[in-house]
Amino acid sequence: MDGSQRFALVAGETSGDLLAGLLLGGMRQRWPDQQCYGIGGPRMAEQGFEAWWPSDRLAVRGYIEVLRHYRGIVEIRNQLRERLLTRDRPDLFIGVDAPDFNLDLEAALKAQGVPTVHFVCPSIWAWRADRVEKIRRSVNHVLCIFPFEPDLLAQHGIAATYVGHPLANVIPLQPDRAAARTSLSLPLDAPVVALLPGSRASELQYLGARFLQAALRIRQARPEVRFVIPAVPALRERIEQLVRTSGLVDAVQVLNGQSHTALAACDVTLIASGTATLEAALFKRPMVIAYNMHWLSWQIMRRKQLQPWVGLPNILCENAVVPELLQDAATPAAMAQGVIDWLDDAARIEALQQRFQALHHTLRRDTAQLATDAIEQVLAG
Repeated sequence: MDGSQRFALVAGETSGDLLAGLLLGGMRQRWPDQQCYGIGGPRMAEQGFEAWWPSDRLAVRGYIEVLRHYRGIVEIRNQLRERLLTRDRPDLFIGVDAPDFNLDLEAALKAQGVPTVHFVCPSIWAWRADRVEKIRRSVNHVLCIFPFEPDLLAQHGIAATYVGHPLANVIPLQPDRAAARTSLSLPLDAPVVALLPGSRASELQYLGARFLQAALRIRQARPEVRFVIPAVPALRERIEQLVRTSGLVDAVQVLNGQSHTALAACDVTLIASGTATLEAALFKRPMVIAYNMHWLSWQIMRRKQLQPWVGLPNILCENAVVPELLQDAATPAAMAQGVIDWLDDAARIEALQQRFQALHHTLRRDTAQLATDAIEQVLAG
């Protein structure tokens, strides 16, 4: 296969940028002279990706929140589609997550003869069963990160490959808590709680103050507890302002990114629902999952929910292994109590870590090899 392949990719937020960066590393080994361009973030840029727009332009979650940014997002998609079908036509397009943006773009490209691959199966098993027809119309192949997904897609005539979860290869089976604490200048013997209120501005709007109010309650009950908050660059200033008004300046350390270091260092994490919860599970950390959004977005989403849980650790373990506090239940008092309950129960933590260790082995595959094998099959199409 020619080494000078032209690939277009779109990754829509921090988690997609992380996944795409890991995928691009494998693609660069397979096709050393590749050209990769589209929409992406810093992890993709590290692999030589040319970002025409930054991925955070698409980082909006919730139906009402998306409406506020709809015109700008549609304009970006239209400009991108036009460019990909005219002067920068790729040999193959890869949409990384962001299905609301990518599936329509993939359908337009596929209709014009551009092969399309979607990396990360849209969560039709959790939220949007009605999306199956759109997936079939839009993509030639789906790269799945969970083992049950290819069979589910095959029932609908959609070609798919289980490639494992790239993060399962990046995150060590036995994280080094002491090394992580040393790198963050945290005491080795104090309890540490990682606060991860999300990487989107809309998430910080609904969760940032709640998380810090919960931290204040934890601190009142356990004065020795220290807190770390990984902040994406675009939100750091807002997070620091929230910390300054929380009364916790002396107890909270705001980090430049470093979410993996924070998860490795902590004893428990209070965390927004999303991909980060799976990262926390791979770090074998007990967690309290919380989420709150615009009330109308919540009503719409709740009606589409197919699973009894929203957190990936619970969905993958098929059991409520960690607490979920959603919408009205996501009060600072409940979140604080959930964290304290973990800090006080070593036996419960040990049982959870065994579950997460087994999950880690299930998700650990040679993702780069499997994914690029599948991509090459589509190119050969």
